[in-house]
Amino acid sequence: MLNRDISRRRMIAITAMAACSTVLTGRPAQAHEAIRWQGFALGAQVSIEIYHPDRVEAERLVQHCILTVRRLEAQFSLYRADSAICSLNRTGVLVSPDAHMVALLKASLSFAEMTDGAFDPTVQPLWRLYADHFAADLPDPAGPSTGKLADALAKVGHRGLLVGPDRIALVKRGAAVTLNGIAQGYATDRVVDSLREAGLSTTLVDMGEIRAIGGRPDATPWRVGLSDPDRPGLLTETIDLVDRAVATTAGAGFHFDGPGRFTHLFDPATGRSPALYRTVSVIAPTATEADALSTAFSTMPLARIRHIISRRPAVQVRLVDASGATIIDGA
Repeated sequence: MLNRDISRRRMIAITAMAACSTVLTGRPAQAHEAIRWQGFALGAQVSIEIYHPDRVEAERLVQHCILTVRRLEAQFSLYRADSAICSLNRTGVLVSPDAHMVALLKASLSFAEMTDGAFDPTVQPLWRLYADHFAADLPDPAGPSTGKLADALAKVGHRGLLVGPDRIALVKRGAAVTLNGIAQGYATDRVVDSLREAGLSTTLVDMGEIRAIGGRPDATPWRVGLSDPDRPGLLTETIDLVDRAVATTAGAGFHFDGPGRFTHLFDPATGRSPALYRTVSVIAPTATEADALSTAFSTMPLARIRHIISRRPAVQVRLVDASGATIIDGA
């Protein structure tokens, strides 16, 4: 469910913004003044902070970026019956798909292969299973039955998703796709692409995940706080970003049941919600990669995570494990 899940998964807070940050107005921008836009897109509060001497041009760029995000939402949103992904899930096929849909699904399959299936865009049947189970009167607190879980798992598997430039198909009857674990990052990257093409070199973009273009005008890094999922309003730590992206995944962002045993995170191998870590943050060159890997790593033991990042020298992972200990590995 794209729109709701983005607000569930957002565990990142921007900190130490410039004191002179403003919303867009009609007056000229001053040198080194932050022009900051805040709004609502992709089901969450989002923002763009740029430095530009022409406020009118800055506003034009921002509006172009928001239009881009709206177009992506029309492709990826599970809450819009007319979206491309809903059409795919209803019929099992999408003919003449949009180039962004093809690109994002191909990226999803690439991350699925990289993580041995820990990242899987076809876990939507598991979401349906748990949502239906806990929406019933007096649901079994132990979760869905073994038989129902097996039925849902039989519909999951990234190799049953076929993606081509002219046609996308789901092989298994009842299979369905969700892009909640990667779409925010993809949208962030598309906004960054637009702003880079416009010549901007000092920008912070937050379209559900955060990515920095360069550093701040004073040559210092952007400061980003990682929120504590168990203590609203508090941070686990702050990190520096320069030309990099960060994404954080935490099961505590949403759970189906009161005790929080069943969350929006699913291990595609078992159909259950993992409880290995309180939060998983990934810093990477792109928000798409950071988003997908933070989702996948939430289901993986530390040894497997380290094996993957050993082959990706530009990636760093920051884990808070179940005991509250922070583990940092990678670049």
